[in-house]
Amino acid sequence: MRSLAVPQKEGPRANRDIRGVREVQLIDENGQNRGIMSFFDALRVAEEAGLDLVEIAPNSTPPVCKILDYGRYKFLEQKKAAEARKKQKTVEVKEIKLRPGIDTHDYDVKMKAMRRFFEEGDKVKVTLRFRGREMAHQDLGYKLLMRVQEEAADIAKVESAPQLEGRQMIMILAPR
Repeated sequence: MRSLAVPQKEGPRANRDIRGVREVQLIDENGQNRGIMSFFDALRVAEEAGLDLVEIAPNSTPPVCKILDYGRYKFLEQKKAAEARKKQKTVEVKEIKLRPGIDTHDYDVKMKAMRRFFEEGDKVKVTLRFRGREMAHQDLGYKLLMRVQEEAADIAKVESAPQLEGRQMIMILAPR
């Protein structure tokens, strides 16, 4: 029978969870540096203040510990992490499908949609599909993709140049 490994807790160690340390650099609840003292003295000072001893910088020598309310500290850290996740923008890849013989009005509508995607911060995958005998005129498709690239040059940069994959020519543009 083997003993199960004790799962590691998330976040910094606090109070008696701080093990294998004789001395710590102590910062009190007011942010004042109290200097290097033994771990047990620092723990006693924290308990007298009615707060917790939290390991802030475990890799320094000696480790830096601060006296604070651990529950409130964890709450603020969670709040900070949630705020960071909320501000994070995921970049989506939108797809615009074209055909070699696209009409000018249809082309203008597709370009307008593409500009809107770039303004929203998304990448655009331009797919040009060849059907039937259109495969014999790949140069027309390439010219069309170059026209798209030139017209979007002020707001987008080419991330992936036009490539032929089967019956499709694909190009990826990213906002500037």
